[in-house]
Amino acid sequence: MRVVVYGAGQLAQMMYLAGSPLGIEVQAVDVNNDSVVHPVSKTPLDTTLAQALESADALTVEFEHVPERLLDEAAKTGKLMPDIASILVGADRVREKKLLDSMQVPNCEHRIVTHPDQLADCVDALGDKLILKASRDGYDGYGQWRLTDKADLPKLTQAMSQLNLAEVPLVVEKMMAFDRELSLIGVRNKQGDIRTYPLAENLHHQGQLHVSVAPATQVDDELQRKAHDIFVKLAEGMDYVGVLAVELFQCGDTLLVNELAPRVHNSGHWTQSGAVTSQFENHLRAVCGLPLGDTSAIGPSAMVNIIGCSSFSRELLSIDGSHLHWYGKSVREKRKMGHINVTAKSYVELGEKLEQLGQFLPLSFFPKLVDEAQRLKA
Repeated sequence: MRVVVYGAGQLAQMMYLAGSPLGIEVQAVDVNNDSVVHPVSKTPLDTTLAQALESADALTVEFEHVPERLLDEAAKTGKLMPDIASILVGADRVREKKLLDSMQVPNCEHRIVTHPDQLADCVDALGDKLILKASRDGYDGYGQWRLTDKADLPKLTQAMSQLNLAEVPLVVEKMMAFDRELSLIGVRNKQGDIRTYPLAENLHHQGQLHVSVAPATQVDDELQRKAHDIFVKLAEGMDYVGVLAVELFQCGDTLLVNELAPRVHNSGHWTQSGAVTSQFENHLRAVCGLPLGDTSAIGPSAMVNIIGCSSFSRELLSIDGSHLHWYGKSVREKRKMGHINVTAKSYVELGEKLEQLGQFLPLSFFPKLVDEAQRLKA
């Protein structure tokens, strides 16, 4: 079997590594020049994109912002999974909000803004604590602004007047006083079978995910069921095939959908070491029409992102249950360079291992690590 992935980053690389034991060959498309490359070495392959599409059993994506002309070509083959409509939902927050509202899936109260003058109406409707998100091309904290005091509205309105909101509208949300951020990774195959992983708790810094812990602590069967039901409603309503990540805010016993990612996701990297079947293998199983793998956790685990640095000690591998995944990128501020998965037999042991991990890392780049280690040990 052969799967062609649009995008040639770390997610395509990890799909390649997951596919090899299954006899699934994964090729990647560099969407900057339409070339077909090896997902690990990035070496151009001796095939054209048209030839790769013809010989593939399935086409998929590693990120939402694939040029639409390429998605249109892929969709015409009938092999693209998830389908183009699902991918575009992940690339456009307005589409995303309309989908959630149409399916009556709880999400943050919001307004769509196409002109700066509408911001005053947003304050009247939602209050003076707002988060403004560009509807397209915003991720990892980029393309976002905050209003925390009504007195700052004129300055914010002036700043937004510099943007073309008619072309790229804003989604303006009421700033929620949520308890924590969770995510659910789930998968649906071509036959309609669905499996979901345990909820993960996510810790962010400056808009980027730094640490995920799974299964999340203090999750009862009812909360997990609510998250599963949200996934089922979305996946079946979209006729979705593949892995879908659902980012959630927990407010007491209520779960609100924050964002959707129609692909394998950073908050699911823990599944490589902490689950019976990783999200990458299950995504390939799904798009190839194979039976889905067991999504059970094998114990508490954590994923720690390595962001914007490469100066750490590989001696961290001396910690039992630690696994390093290095992406081979050049260093850049806020760039995800790799991640570390850590598994343990208990949350206390996991906290102890994260504390040990800090001895091998420049902690200024890992601001959430120590506090999370102490929380888990408590």
